[in-house]
Amino acid sequence: MPDPKAVGPPPTPGAVGGTPQRLRGGVLGMADIAAATMANVGPAMSFFFGFAFLSTTAGVASPLTILAAGVAVALLGNTLAQFSRAHPSAGSFITFVGKTFGPVSAVTTALLAVLGYIIAMASVIAISGGFVQITLHHYTGLDLPWIIWTLLLTGLSVVLMLRGVVVSTKWAGYFFGVEMLVLVVVSVATLVEHRGNLSAAPFLPDHIHHGLRGLAAGFPLAVYLFIGWENSAALAEETENPRRNVGRAVFSSIGIMTVSYILFSYATVTGFGYDVARLGAARIPFIDVAHHTLGALAFLAYLGGLTSTLGVLIAGINSQARLVFNAGREGLLPSFFGYVHPTRRTPNNAIVTFAAISLLIIGGWGLGHLLGADGGPMNPVVFFTESSSLGSILILLVYLASNIALPLYYRRYRPQEFRTGRHLVLPALGALAILVPLYYLAKPGQPAPYNWFPVAALAALLLSVGYATLLVRRDPGLAERVGSVVADAE
Repeated sequence: MPDPKAVGPPPTPGAVGGTPQRLRGGVLGMADIAAATMANVGPAMSFFFGFAFLSTTAGVASPLTILAAGVAVALLGNTLAQFSRAHPSAGSFITFVGKTFGPVSAVTTALLAVLGYIIAMASVIAISGGFVQITLHHYTGLDLPWIIWTLLLTGLSVVLMLRGVVVSTKWAGYFFGVEMLVLVVVSVATLVEHRGNLSAAPFLPDHIHHGLRGLAAGFPLAVYLFIGWENSAALAEETENPRRNVGRAVFSSIGIMTVSYILFSYATVTGFGYDVARLGAARIPFIDVAHHTLGALAFLAYLGGLTSTLGVLIAGINSQARLVFNAGREGLLPSFFGYVHPTRRTPNNAIVTFAAISLLIIGGWGLGHLLGADGGPMNPVVFFTESSSLGSILILLVYLASNIALPLYYRRYRPQEFRTGRHLVLPALGALAILVPLYYLAKPGQPAPYNWFPVAALAALLLSVGYATLLVRRDPGLAERVGSVVADAE
């Protein structure tokens, strides 16, 4: 009987000459993937369009809600870091869940993750053009349709990504640096201007609307501010020493984003004089604060928003398309997605398809608005909230599965390394933290279209399980290919 260790996995569908196609290894450092991760989070874009709604839900103490969300995301970060330390892969969550529960779960996770990220990225793609429209209209009076700017920015971003991961990651990092500088300058200037009226109220639990119920209701919105924190894992194959650097990038990114969001939210609440009703009624509260604090220099805040949307476009599609690529390489999705450019080593088919499907979702959603009861054009700001909410449900399901998988994975494959705290207690707390936003996103009685999002997510889950079951029956070798390409393997 042959030694199973001496027999490699069967060739993957994305293989050339029996060898799986690989991305360019070791070209990114820890700072590169950390910057790309925070660019994917897109603090300016997320905060600009999410904080007004969060403040009306959580109240004056919305910074405290953000702190709670940061702790919850750090629990999820532990799960990702522990998996990446043991089995770094461009497949990220898909590989981790698949290695633990088998090929059916791998295909199901691949479909849910890809669909969730594409829907969520559609919100980013739409708001990129929407924010350009808002900015130009404010300063020039021009009111060109936002979809024109969306198509232009998406095309430019895709071109950058196709040129190579180093080029696109550097640009995402530059854009992130600009937005963070602007956000910090505006926030500090606001606190200095209102230094005589600073209060600890935003950090006191009794200032949260309706106590714990208000904290729980605002929690999903606060968690969504961090979406993209997992970017580093998908870049593992192109990262130097991924077993160490992915975890470091994850935790440093979450920590920096948590502290930053607390600063931005405290400055915004302070800038509005702790008047939550007025803050919630503002279209983009942080922009209003910038106008009041900096006057003519408020254009810097618009600049921060523009660079943020570009950074999210590049970093988000870059990392999430690699999930699609790895799933195609291992046969979880069609082998078309497992293609790598022969010289640049970029997953071109996955990148272009990811962006194209996102644009089609925007077009279909817009058509639904035109044909719906209101019969009006789609507002990109409203679409941002709607699309990101639906995408978040699917992504949160993937997070939940990963937290459940971690203790089982270490018990089965690395029992000598199993530690009760980091491999059982922390992922259990992470799973509980995920159930809160899942409940509030899926609970009955929500207004349209949010009321049908849970039904759509459930349908996607059932269809994914059905497809996965059929695929595994047709391709028994799939079980051996799941997670067969390790990021730092030669």
